[in-house]
Amino acid sequence: RVQLLESGGGSVQAGGSLRLSCAASGITTKGNTMAWFRKAPGKEREGVAVSEDSGFSTVADSVKGRAIISRDNGKNTVDLEMNNLKPEDTGMYYCAARFEGGSWLLGPFTYWGQGTQVTVSS
Repeated sequence: RVQLLESGGGSVQAGGSLRLSCAASGITTKGNTMAWFRKAPGKEREGVAVSEDSGFSTVADSVKGRAIISRDNGKNTVDLEMNNLKPEDTGMYYCAARFEGGSWLLGPFTYWGQGTQVTVSS
């Protein structure tokens, strides 16, 4: 059974930082494209960052310069570091695994975690 367990969310003030972690079980990060998404109340789900096992990674324009995605295949984890957080970064952050093709921003992933909440106050 595949499980993706997110952690590291919390409440911070604008300008603060958080490091989110996704621990995978039943699936290896090695060989898989992993990604982070977020969903704010009243808004559509948004792709935040993606990491390919090849070493390629990218982040969405909305977090460019403030977010870093990294993976540790030995620990089977994928982290998302968010800096200079803004109130608009508030939302539930989800880890996703096993890319199905197409644009990653649209969320074509087989497996999803339950999410970790990030709340940024001004």
